[in-house]
Amino acid sequence: MDFESMKRAVSASVEAHAGAYTALSDAIWDHPEVNFHEDFAAAQLIAALREHGFAVTERLNRLPNAFRAEYGCGAPVIAFLGEFDALSAMSQRAFCAVREAETPGAPGHGCGHNLLGVGSLGAAIAVKELIESGELSGTVVYFGCPAEETGSAKTFLARDGFFDGLDAIFSWHPWDYNGIWPGGSLANVKMIFRFKGQSAHAAGSPELGRSALDALELMNVGVQFLREHVPEDTRIHYAITDAGGASPNVVQARAEAVYLVRSPRLADLEGIKQRVIDCARGAAIMTGTQMEMEFVKACSNVLPNTALEEVLVESMRAVGAPRYTPEELALASALHRSLESPEQTLSKISRLCDSDTRAQVLAHQGEAMYTFIAPHTPTDSPLVTISTDVGDASWCAPTSQMSAAAWAADTPAHSWQVVAIGKSTIAHKATLFAAQTLALSAARLMQDGALLARAQREFALRTKDHPYLCPIPKDILPKT
Repeated sequence: MDFESMKRAVSASVEAHAGAYTALSDAIWDHPEVNFHEDFAAAQLIAALREHGFAVTERLNRLPNAFRAEYGCGAPVIAFLGEFDALSAMSQRAFCAVREAETPGAPGHGCGHNLLGVGSLGAAIAVKELIESGELSGTVVYFGCPAEETGSAKTFLARDGFFDGLDAIFSWHPWDYNGIWPGGSLANVKMIFRFKGQSAHAAGSPELGRSALDALELMNVGVQFLREHVPEDTRIHYAITDAGGASPNVVQARAEAVYLVRSPRLADLEGIKQRVIDCARGAAIMTGTQMEMEFVKACSNVLPNTALEEVLVESMRAVGAPRYTPEELALASALHRSLESPEQTLSKISRLCDSDTRAQVLAHQGEAMYTFIAPHTPTDSPLVTISTDVGDASWCAPTSQMSAAAWAADTPAHSWQVVAIGKSTIAHKATLFAAQTLALSAARLMQDGALLARAQREFALRTKDHPYLCPIPKDILPKT
């Protein structure tokens, strides 16, 4: 099957099911769910996969809403990753260019995962139909991956071998431009620190008190000084989630904070994590309190794969970037105008784009939608200063991911503007574009053994001296 015939077959499959895909992504948008509680989204995706003849295994590793669907037999085995979780407290009215919650306090799809899972689904179905018709041979797999935002489900799956035996993995993410996910990402670990002290009247008998809040503040001070003595590309964030009460004349007997530690090198993360824990231990000793640390989750940095990146960008150019109607551009313009900080946009460009993509974005500044396909610059540098549990999949098999313009230009992830545009035809076009690109890339690998072998050699070289060491210990269970 030549490339043009393959492209036409993939396009025909995605277009034939386009109405079902857009309806499914809208339904998931309408039912935002978080952190292993994505019951509606998982059920809808599983039903669609079974309807198309996939064999589905649910509750992988006893993880709620994690599943594997497959079709075909034998090698090669090509997998797609599908995410479908939302973000807490991100509810927003669709198509609305001002901040207005649809249901105050409710979750919302502020990272576009209602689109992500469906786009990967469309790719899997297109490849399945090519296998079914006899044009391709091998196995196509779809992984339903819950809790990317807060639970690192893929890391648990990688730890316990669910990505073993795959020949290649593809994924994508809604973004504000079309391109290849550049470089690596930041490995991270999330921990909760709880301090327990002794309550007392702060004026009448302060000597009897042991302040948990003092301990927490001392820990934060210690970490502040620690920041000077870790690699400069380290990130250490925290949020105080329990200050122990609102009365200043009472010594607080409890206090709690959540810490997120990030590093572009998984090998560095463990040492930095231990130093943060030591800051907490020292604070407890200084204040006569008790400290309890709860490990929540972790994920690895993404290993790039140049061979797969080149396949993706060639497929992306062959499919062609979406074009927009005046009505779509009017919505994008309204959302673009609602962005608060041009400085934030420039910071995002500098941290999330390689030099060629950065130049392209800057050349199109002021446009409501970025319609270009970004040039591809292979790099080993960890350009993306965010984290994803796709990183752990990338340590198990050659992995690459693309981005598709589903948001107005310069829109930051985890924003209400992402929720507002998530049911629009702009978002739908991005989903279908991603489905075609991913399917065409996978089909090429299934047909071209030399191309697949090149990706696997690169993966073997990158992991030769640094085999995968999962950042989540064996005895840790998901926090659902």
